[in-house]
Amino acid sequence: MLAFLADPATHGGAPVVRIDTHAAAVFLAGDHALKIKRAVRFPFLDFSTLDRRRAACEAEIRCNQPFAPQLYEGVVAITRGPDQTLTLGGAGTPVEWAVRMRRFDETRTLDRLADAGAIEARLADALGRVVAQAHARAPVVDAAPWIAALGDYIAQDADAFAARPDLFEPEQAALLTAQARETLSRRRPLLVARGRAGLVRRGHGDLHLGNIALIEGRPVPFDALEFDETVASGDVLYDLAFLLMDFWERDLRAAANVVLDRWLAETGRPEDLDGLAALPLFLSLRAAIRAKVTAAKPVRAGDEAVRDAAAQKYFRLACALIVPPSPVLVAIGGLSGTGKSAAARALAPDLRPAPGAVVLRSDVLRKTLAGVDEHARLPASAYTEEATARVYAELVAHAARALAAGHSVVADAVFARPRERAAIADAARSAGVPFAGVFLAADLATRMARVGGRTGDASDADAAVAQHQEGYDLGPLDWSPIDASGTPAETMARLRAALVSSGLPTHSGPPALL
Repeated sequence: MLAFLADPATHGGAPVVRIDTHAAAVFLAGDHALKIKRAVRFPFLDFSTLDRRRAACEAEIRCNQPFAPQLYEGVVAITRGPDQTLTLGGAGTPVEWAVRMRRFDETRTLDRLADAGAIEARLADALGRVVAQAHARAPVVDAAPWIAALGDYIAQDADAFAARPDLFEPEQAALLTAQARETLSRRRPLLVARGRAGLVRRGHGDLHLGNIALIEGRPVPFDALEFDETVASGDVLYDLAFLLMDFWERDLRAAANVVLDRWLAETGRPEDLDGLAALPLFLSLRAAIRAKVTAAKPVRAGDEAVRDAAAQKYFRLACALIVPPSPVLVAIGGLSGTGKSAAARALAPDLRPAPGAVVLRSDVLRKTLAGVDEHARLPASAYTEEATARVYAELVAHAARALAAGHSVVADAVFARPRERAAIADAARSAGVPFAGVFLAADLATRMARVGGRTGDASDADAAVAQHQEGYDLGPLDWSPIDASGTPAETMARLRAALVSSGLPTHSGPPALL
């Protein structure tokens, strides 16, 4: 069988590359790939019979449909004819089953791009959108088995850590287990409510950077977990958490933050802001499971130290993520063209808890309320005083929900009116979290040049708007003024200094900024 699939003649003469895993063999030839399941049985999967392998192939096609329908073409039989000749899709008796896939460049998986420093904000943004769209297509499942399984995962992790006291410090492992169990107990009502809302779904189950490929400029998740429905199911935020944790562990924190923000914007569900309360548990669980799996991974002689160091790094990350620091609210105001959105995006990854603050941008909220794509241009009627008041009310409401969930927020809006500034500050006061307001300023010529150079942005402001704003009466301004007329780096240096001076807790001293 393996020789047949490795023979170029089976694939029209195309050279064949074979890739082996513990449970499958993949044959790459020409524009396609064939993947067969090995006749193996492990505690977590059973491919020991032909019928089971066929069912697993069919499940692989089915569970990858929400994520990569363009890659997974179907299940093909490998048949044996009367003359004992093997054929792909022939009329003989099926002796094996294979998943037929469209081949892609395996050097363009996102783990390799990350290693090469090639994960840019645009790619991270596209990834957040792709995952949100896939989750929207994923089938809703019963939440109860998954919620019960979370407790099992914590227990299994605890056993694995206890078995390797040389790797995982016993007192720290016991503390992590206790904190995870307490957090799960506290968040259980939230998880049940999200299940009732249809947010527990049959997701990807293994959504890390190595299972996402860049194909024709678009990130495509593939290889969704097919052999265990419970493991592959869960809250959509839990599915996303594996990806966020993977970015965070690699110190690609800006990318993790962009992915989360785009995912939240794409789902458009305020309930997902409430769901952020469970994100520390989800992230920590993902890191703990990765620590356990990495520690058990077989490696060549001499590579044990590298493997063990990687496992310990995941373990330390799990310990750091399970008890998040208190959130903060930072409001960034300024007239159009002062660089508010760039500053908000640069600041957000530095605000804890992981993976950084949620950025709430008035320009995006205005488009959402209007029911249009964020790049669509709105008519003047969308900018009346009444419409603008509604946008700011929505901004404050979203900020309050995220803060109540324990997540930091960066609010990005003009904040030209004293009542708008007071309302966002009141949101922090009501939540009992630290607040800092900064107001960016730049001369008219600079602002007009910046808005004139925008493309593909949610803001509708142009040079005429920038000029009109010059006549605004801002009223008493008690936020920290920031000179934003220079480079983005200069603006950020001034902004960070202002936040420290304002008494905002920082990670290097008291905790929210790195």
